[in-house]
Amino acid sequence: MAQPEVLSSNKAIIRDNPVRSLAKAVLLLETLADEREATPRQLSERVHEPRTTVYRLLTGLQALDMVEAGSRPGTYRLGWRLLRLGSAVIARLDERQAALPVMERIHERTGETVFLCVQRGDDAVCIERLDGLRVQSLMLRLGGSLPLHVGAGPRALLAWGPRAEWEAYVARVQLEAITDKTPVTREALFAELERSVEQGYAVSDEDVTPGIASLGAPIFDYTGCVRAAISVGGMRQFVLEEIRDEAVELITTGAREISIALGYDNGA
Repeated sequence: MAQPEVLSSNKAIIRDNPVRSLAKAVLLLETLADEREATPRQLSERVHEPRTTVYRLLTGLQALDMVEAGSRPGTYRLGWRLLRLGSAVIARLDERQAALPVMERIHERTGETVFLCVQRGDDAVCIERLDGLRVQSLMLRLGGSLPLHVGAGPRALLAWGPRAEWEAYVARVQLEAITDKTPVTREALFAELERSVEQGYAVSDEDVTPGIASLGAPIFDYTGCVRAAISVGGMRQFVLEEIRDEAVELITTGAREISIALGYDNGA
């Protein structure tokens, strides 16, 4: 635990502009989360800050046990204290607790990566992920996010929301392409959303990562509103051809099971 004198010395880091310095520190932590380990030079290039600023922030964060020395000389990684903070956030997520047994069952049956996402603004944030046996380096990491128009889980969150929200989303968000199969027009996106609702699940066919596909279904709460989305992803040929029927059944029945656990009554 950091000592009082250490905390006092770290005040120099934020003395001039606390909000700006805090934002830089948060950006640095987010970058380390993406990179796993990085040198100050690499971090400086990623966050577009002078290396002296990055060194100063790393020193303060290391004193607070929020970053620590990496496995390679000269590198840094996230520290143990963030585990406690992250665990506190995860512990209050009722949808995660309800979904985890279902996710484990889908993971055991398919061997593929299973995701649980919730909407935060115009993004879908991954709050739980069980890594697949075949492909583990999928884009959506635990704690990471994707825009709502990209991927099966994110699109499930958008598709089962009010139609007015579809219009509002395309009005305020630039539909950026991640691959050449990402829907980037109102017409293409709405066609995907309508198809998802009609068939009861969303499909991502290489629109996030070439060669990768996923299937997603919405989870509802006691108010009848979309609360989260569950999805399974892996190699396209396997997910969309070899196990598609089984995977669709698993995620749709699993999503209903989680919804009921959250108080949803589709017969009401």
